[in-house]
Amino acid sequence: MNKSSQEKLIDELLLLPKETEWVEFKLNNEEPMAIGENVAAIANTAALYNKPWGNIVWGIDNHHSLVGTTFKISLAKKGAEELESWLARMLQPRIDFRIEELLYQGKPVVVIHVPAATYMPVRFSGEEYIRIGSNTKKLKEFPEKERSLWRKFDRETFEKGIALGPVDLQVALTLIDYPSLFELLGQALPENRSGILERLKVEKVIQELRADEYNITNLGAILFAKDLDSFPTL
Repeated sequence: MNKSSQEKLIDELLLLPKETEWVEFKLNNEEPMAIGENVAAIANTAALYNKPWGNIVWGIDNHHSLVGTTFKISLAKKGAEELESWLARMLQPRIDFRIEELLYQGKPVVVIHVPAATYMPVRFSGEEYIRIGSNTKKLKEFPEKERSLWRKFDRETFEKGIALGPVDLQVALTLIDYPSLFELLGQALPENRSGILERLKVEKVIQELRADEYNITNLGAILFAKDLDSFPTL
């Protein structure tokens, strides 16, 4: 049976020698405020270390042992509001984080996939956060990292930002009007998918993350989206 993209991701994370600033392992910690702070911190830290994304994973301990989790994030709430909706509302600017619940090797695992911050630090409940080692801290307490982060944003251009991802290639090709790209370039449409993929990467319409996983850039979405409503961050 073919593995899902999330299963492949967990395979990779388990190979890390230790927990990193952009990857956090948890067991059953369900405290909403801590989750929100960690999402903001990982978004900012991923940007600082030139990572396109980071992850929070429940069900793996700090020794990289798969133990499973009792945390049901799809059922979690903050007050009367669903946790996912509450997190999205409390994070500014909005980021397209993704939540997955799955069985990995027969054990329940929860993953929050967090895209790197772009153009400005992500705030949670009005506060900016960063990861220092395996700890989440307020960004203002580390002025050197704050300056480094802003310098990085100053060097970024909007076109290089991520409009959507990660998605598999079939989804990307469904969302992007790629024939228009070849028409604009005055080139014939390749007969195979690999030729289309290579040109999309060269023209920076998409970015390759790993086998059959891609980000669609802001440039690609704005110029070639079939429907901009498919890209909520824009």
